[in-house]
Amino acid sequence: MAPRLRKLALTLHVVSSVSSLGAIAAFLVLGITGLTSQDPQMVRAAYLTMASIARFAIVPLTLASLLTGLIQSLGSPWGLFRHYWVLIKLLLTAFAVMVLLLKLELIDYAAHLATEASLPRADLRQAGIQLVLHATGGLLVLLVPTILSVYKPPGLTRHGWRKQHGQPA
Repeated sequence: MAPRLRKLALTLHVVSSVSSLGAIAAFLVLGITGLTSQDPQMVRAAYLTMASIARFAIVPLTLASLLTGLIQSLGSPWGLFRHYWVLIKLLLTAFAVMVLLLKLELIDYAAHLATEASLPRADLRQAGIQLVLHATGGLLVLLVPTILSVYKPPGLTRHGWRKQHGQPA
């Protein structure tokens, strides 16, 4: 990949990755607000906003992070399967995207409960607790690739070792 194109891919990857962390942090704050607020309007607003943030920010940003990470790794000397840290980043991000997509139904359910005339406190609280736990876990899971990107711990995969030493697969 040409240096200018590689820098563009890296920029897009960093922006989408960091932005997804910020969107998840906002989602988490709203989840905590929904659980702790005594104001029914605030609770409604929190869960409805969480659904919008999930659909229009977190999902597109995490998918963009996954896609740009693939492009970046395939177009850079790091490769996709040469270093453990790159492979771990890919697997963690793919896992986070999968869990997020599976939890969209729960997010929509919580938003639906929040629109009912009288707030169903027990059901909404149960959904809210799950959403806060998953958002916390998602934030922690996605912090690991960020840390790996900065520190780039040594360690070649078998494929990377063979490529580096010129041996056939």
